[in-house]
Amino acid sequence: MHKIPVTVITGFLGAGKTTLVRNLLQNNQGRRIAVLVNEFGEVGIDGELLRSCQVCDDGEEIPNNIIELTNGCLCCTVQEEFFPTMQELLKRREQIDCMLIETSGLALPKPLVQAFRWPEIRNGATVDGVVTVVDCQALAAGTLVGDINALEAQRQADPNLEHETPIEELFEDQLACADLVLLTKIDLVEEATRTKVEKWLTQQLPKGVKIVPCRDGEISPEVLLGFNAAVEDNLDNRPSHHDTEEEHDHDDEINSVQFISEREFEPKALINKLQILVQEQEIYRIKGFVNVPNKPMRMVLQGVGNRFDTFYDRLWQTTELRQTRLVLIGRQLDRDKIEMAIAN
Repeated sequence: MHKIPVTVITGFLGAGKTTLVRNLLQNNQGRRIAVLVNEFGEVGIDGELLRSCQVCDDGEEIPNNIIELTNGCLCCTVQEEFFPTMQELLKRREQIDCMLIETSGLALPKPLVQAFRWPEIRNGATVDGVVTVVDCQALAAGTLVGDINALEAQRQADPNLEHETPIEELFEDQLACADLVLLTKIDLVEEATRTKVEKWLTQQLPKGVKIVPCRDGEISPEVLLGFNAAVEDNLDNRPSHHDTEEEHDHDDEINSVQFISEREFEPKALINKLQILVQEQEIYRIKGFVNVPNKPMRMVLQGVGNRFDTFYDRLWQTTELRQTRLVLIGRQLDRDKIEMAIAN
């Protein structure tokens, strides 16, 4: 029986991983794709977005195709949810052509890949390749990793920095593990800025790893699938900040806050409140669904820094509550202040 080729899609919060997976599912070119979605926060926003694309094989129920892990970073739960999930999928591997694993934006890719060395998984699946998604606009603005010029000058002065933040280490680990880097949101920056970002990224990547520009997650499956890299057998060439640690701990100060309300919100007013919150607290990512007055459709809201995107994905179902549900991810977030700011 063949091994299922697995593509791991990693990248920072808000880089566009879910959009990419949605597009792959909607343009699968006849491939039978199983998807594992790891979510940070108890409200499974990404899983619901993927289900709304209404891609389903042979009339099966959507949950059979999309398996959502919701109890934290995937690389921290591989001995809990990930292992039994993979066992169930491997029982059906003759019905699966390939698999996508969308990691949490806070997940380290390498520990996940190491799980494919386990005998129970190794015989049935292989990591075909690791794709790292990078937000061009955010990187150029220094929103996630700091100013590009300042960061490069600092690295050149001291290549063995001892005071990197966990987020900087995470970004470097995601680049070091990549077989391909997708540079998203290129339409939001000028050509000169994009060139500058690509030049800097090239210097951070392992030799031979290519950068592919991508807009709105639209890219041919042939570009992302079929690396045949057997990544689990080649981890020594993918260095990580955590290679010397038996176990890794994510930054304990990073947390998520959920806001759930049956209230209706006007989009502009809600975004104004959220933009103020971003200034007051260290919020990395906001995403969720909004109940907009006099609108029969559910609005999806996604935010990184001060930039917010919205679109209507589907009609509210008659069997569901019209709720506004948001997940805010950041550092030392104050739940009470957040709930009060949004509700008032």
